[in-house]
Amino acid sequence: MHATTPTTVADILSALGGQFACGSTGLAAAEIAIDRIAGLESAPAGSISFITRAQFVQHLPSCQASCLIVGEKLAAEPALQGLARIITPDAYYYYAQLTQWWKKRHASTGAAASHIHPSAVVHPAAHIHPSAQIGPLCVVEANAQIGAGSRLASRVTVGYDCEIGEDCLLHAGVVIGADGFGFAQHAGAWEKIEQLGRVLIGNAIEIGANTCIDRGALGDTIIADGVKLDNLVQIGHNVHIGAHSAMAGCVGVAGSAHIGAGCTVGGGAVVLGHLSLADGVHISASSTVTRSIRQPGLYSGVFPLDENANWEKNAVTLKQLHALRERLRNLEKQLKST
Repeated sequence: MHATTPTTVADILSALGGQFACGSTGLAAAEIAIDRIAGLESAPAGSISFITRAQFVQHLPSCQASCLIVGEKLAAEPALQGLARIITPDAYYYYAQLTQWWKKRHASTGAAASHIHPSAVVHPAAHIHPSAQIGPLCVVEANAQIGAGSRLASRVTVGYDCEIGEDCLLHAGVVIGADGFGFAQHAGAWEKIEQLGRVLIGNAIEIGANTCIDRGALGDTIIADGVKLDNLVQIGHNVHIGAHSAMAGCVGVAGSAHIGAGCTVGGGAVVLGHLSLADGVHISASSTVTRSIRQPGLYSGVFPLDENANWEKNAVTLKQLHALRERLRNLEKQLKST
């Protein structure tokens, strides 16, 4: 997003703080005009960029940014000394704050968005806070609640009795409160189990496009404050996700799993049903969680990619591990008895 009103480094410092160093430019913060935020490698003149790790110093020769955001740990790097820079304890956090400030400052100045878009379908018994925004083609069913400052983008569906807290953002195509996957098998056919619970979503939560969160079967599916879900995430019925956990795209969490606070789950990973993850558990991308995890830490469970012929040989061996283990135990017993 390009600047629509004049912006200088001084404006940024006034809004977000930080220590300014002019480097060899000799220019004051108020003299450095900024028209965009850019990535380090391709940042043109007139932009502001950020550097978070020492290994990224190698990209500085291609960076033409007029100002850099630099963490305190990198402030003494020789390659940075000649550059205009804002020094801050956490450069990535400062960058995140800058994007928010920038969007508010330079967003389109067209007509203010209506509280509820004319194309939205909102049940008369739904409760929408006056400061919430309901976007085009959204559906909000009976007794659903949307809290203060929350925003539903286009085509979001919030099912009956479900609750969205304050300051939440639901991107296009999100479905909250569809039926969970519940069926009883009888005489070779499937009998539907009506899903009678709700979805309760806390405050300051962001949910990516086309993510689905199923209502509970009897109890509720609960998403605690500060959770961040990427696009195309599937959350099954009666799942509980603890505060400030985050999940990347295409994660699947099966019914009744309990995810602790401050957890992360990498893209494409799966958590099987009725399992528990302790607070502070981090799951690598594409892993499958098949057991409960009681201690915080980083866990991975990915069968390594290989040429197909090698993979098939390894897969056959993997199937034989149990038998090989028993043979090894028997051999150990025989050796001990001799």
